[in-house]
Amino acid sequence: MRVADLVTATMLILLGGVVLFDSLRLGIGWGTDGPKSGFFPFWLAFLMVMTCGAILVQTLRTAQDKPFVTREQLTTVLQVLVPALGLVVLIQFIGLYVASAIYMAFYMRWVGRHSWLTVLVMAIGIPVATFVIFERWFLVAMPKGPLEAWLGY
Repeated sequence: MRVADLVTATMLILLGGVVLFDSLRLGIGWGTDGPKSGFFPFWLAFLMVMTCGAILVQTLRTAQDKPFVTREQLTTVLQVLVPALGLVVLIQFIGLYVASAIYMAFYMRWVGRHSWLTVLVMAIGIPVATFVIFERWFLVAMPKGPLEAWLGY
């Protein structure tokens, strides 16, 4: 775990340094109409660099060399990752709403072990509600597939 903490903290410090440098280029002061473009990114990056620096020091002082992830933990991560990757792939072919319904149904049943009634209500209800909110009310076009085209959207 020590190596993972050291690598992660170092990478985030480097990333924060890039943001700090670019924020200075944009200006971190206060203009006549409010904060300049780099003000908020500068302070967020500053906090990130300081926090990661503290993590780096703490890791060097106290961390023990234990595994970063156990087999059980990796299994749990993969239970989230594999369906999420499937969702991303499906969106390209069948659109966001149908892919979301399949993803939710699969995930709720496989991981959550919910009843079929709950799975069906949620897997159909949430994408339909999302469709109404984004497509009809906010007029924001989301990726659509053949079903939406067949329905006239």
